[in-house]
Amino acid sequence: MIALKSPNLNSSIAGVTIQNLVFSYPQQPPTLSNISFTINSGERVALLGRTGAGKSTLMENLMGLKQPQSGEIWIQGIRLESATISQVRRLVGFSFQNPDDQLFMPTILEDVTFGPLNYGMSIADARDRAFQLLADFGLTDYIHRSAHELSSGQKRLAALAAILALEPTILILDEPTNGLDPWWRRYLAQVLSQLPIAVLLIASHDLNWIGKTTQRALVLAAGKIQVDRSTQELLEDSLTLENYGLPRD
Repeated sequence: MIALKSPNLNSSIAGVTIQNLVFSYPQQPPTLSNISFTINSGERVALLGRTGAGKSTLMENLMGLKQPQSGEIWIQGIRLESATISQVRRLVGFSFQNPDDQLFMPTILEDVTFGPLNYGMSIADARDRAFQLLADFGLTDYIHRSAHELSSGQKRLAALAAILALEPTILILDEPTNGLDPWWRRYLAQVLSQLPIAVLLIASHDLNWIGKTTQRALVLAAGKIQVDRSTQELLEDSLTLENYGLPRD
């Protein structure tokens, strides 16, 4: 089992709430237009949509990496704003599409200890946590190697370990299977199924994999959430998938 504190998984508690969110880039029409939805604690949710639909933009708004023009974002009861952004970022772990964007230290052991040390954890405790996570991910033999010496799958897991070292209660993954072969996709799905986190939100084009890792699916198109259904129901609805440019083949 991955070494994290178990969050409150009471499904009546909202992990993420977005209300009337509007975001646009300069001199562009809105990428996100009056988006509202809630993800309750205990839910594992897919965020689907064609390339360019705004999935990454929405996720970056949730982390405070981008600022909306209007609307509200609440993370476990805390409104995301300039005064609370540090507090929110302690609750949310965010994985970029490219793990190289998150692995920048000389070794992956240093990558995984970087965050906890930055937040004041002792060197001994940070290393203990890092060793446990890297062992859970089968990376013990690589702790003193740099990310450049790892396979794509190993990089993905090392980046995830670096995120989980901060013990987030909400995990957001942007295209986590990019560049992974079938074995690594299956292994990553197994890892995610064991994580004791309150909310998992995954943006992906890998529909078969999403069917194994989430229970609810949101489809983003034309700046709005157009579909909110169970993942399995959506994956069995080929017409809706085709309508939103999400064919399974």
